[in-house]
Amino acid sequence: MLSDQTITDYERPGDAMTAPATTQTSTQNSSASGPASDTVAVKATGLYKVFGRRQQEAVRRLEAGASRDELGSLGTAAVIDASFEVHAGEIFVVMGLSGSGKSTLIRMLNGLLEPSAGQVTIQGKPISGVSAAQLREVRRGHVSMVFQHFALLPHRTVSDNVAYGLEIQGIAKAERLEQARTIIRLVGLAGWEDNLPGELSGGMQQRVGLGRALATKTDILLMDEAFSALDPLIRREMQEQLVELQAELGKTIIFITHDLNEAMFLGDRIAVMRDGRIVQVGSPEEILTDPANDYVAQFVQDVDRARVLTASSVMEPALSVVQVAQGPRAALRTMRDLQTAAAFVIGQGRRLQGVVRDKDVMKLVKAGDANLSTAINKNYASVTGDAPLTDLFEMAVGSPLPLAVVDESDRLLGVIPRVTLLAALGNVPTTTQAVPVIEPQGQIAAETMTEALAESEHLPNNVPAEAGGSTL
Repeated sequence: MLSDQTITDYERPGDAMTAPATTQTSTQNSSASGPASDTVAVKATGLYKVFGRRQQEAVRRLEAGASRDELGSLGTAAVIDASFEVHAGEIFVVMGLSGSGKSTLIRMLNGLLEPSAGQVTIQGKPISGVSAAQLREVRRGHVSMVFQHFALLPHRTVSDNVAYGLEIQGIAKAERLEQARTIIRLVGLAGWEDNLPGELSGGMQQRVGLGRALATKTDILLMDEAFSALDPLIRREMQEQLVELQAELGKTIIFITHDLNEAMFLGDRIAVMRDGRIVQVGSPEEILTDPANDYVAQFVQDVDRARVLTASSVMEPALSVVQVAQGPRAALRTMRDLQTAAAFVIGQGRRLQGVVRDKDVMKLVKAGDANLSTAINKNYASVTGDAPLTDLFEMAVGSPLPLAVVDESDRLLGVIPRVTLLAALGNVPTTTQAVPVIEPQGQIAAETMTEALAESEHLPNNVPAEAGGSTL
């Protein structure tokens, strides 16, 4: 006899509904996210920033392998050999604790600080070592900045604050105020155009600061701890609005934060800094599941993994799969060989049609019916690859099958057994043995299946059986 396991038993690696424990990489958020474009918007190459009178000597010592603490009287190293690229249209988060060098880094990206060594390019144009006039042109036309403490002009209205960058650009008053009204609506402040900053809450003031940066229509936004001064609820609202605005406007955003959960929520990619150095750059999932060193691993240990990981990052390849055209005999052979009570059925282009169970397929085989479609059950749960794990728990508990992961065309990408879902949250490998979940239906002996297959070969309506179900 087959074991008393049903399809719910195949929620462990090596069982028939899934392949042996194999993790695939998500595409993100967000954030698998890969870069939104191949175009490089911002590039930092070998950046150093040392505060002190002997900067070049300090840089040479650092290049030779000296640590921050070993510089002594040569100076204080804020940023050490930082290199990265930010692609057009992505949110790139620089994360680190206080003193890690992240705020110094962002100030070198817009020329507020001159690097002690290294180069910054904005859309292919270097900004390090250029004249003040060239730097102003870059800031006016390409880069805007949002500050932690809003930096609003207290004697100007919301409209005038939002339009301030346009005023600097020389835009006529009527035109800039009209553009400002559009941005004010976009950031959710319609009706507050004539109020002064002192009449607004902290969250509203930060919306003004964000609106001022958006109004200049620059391609790149630099945001230095922009939401750190806000209350938690307002902060979350601003994070969500930033993601929505970026999706709508396609801005390139470099966001500085010390909050790991904020970084994981916002970032397409994240650079983790420690003691002036970038120790890892990767997607939120890569940093969470494959930390570069013990420091990063300790940093991310308390992150809410369910909000970061997605279905495609934890799914496993489905083994118990049969094509609808192969017929009942192939489906029954697949379930017998893999010792599972059910199989996913796919059609052309791997589009998921549904599931079949052993008892239903057995009836078709015994009747000589070659049409598998009549046994297909549409009662299954499916999710898209970018669904966060937080959205999967209720479905996983209510489904006797592993969750099917599909793309926008309903093509079967993989499956998520319950044990895989739980293991992903605990950051443990899915190599443990799950306790069988017993379901009364579907307990058919392997010998009975073999006999039915043999007898069906002589039935007039049957077509020759395929060698077995597909394990695509």
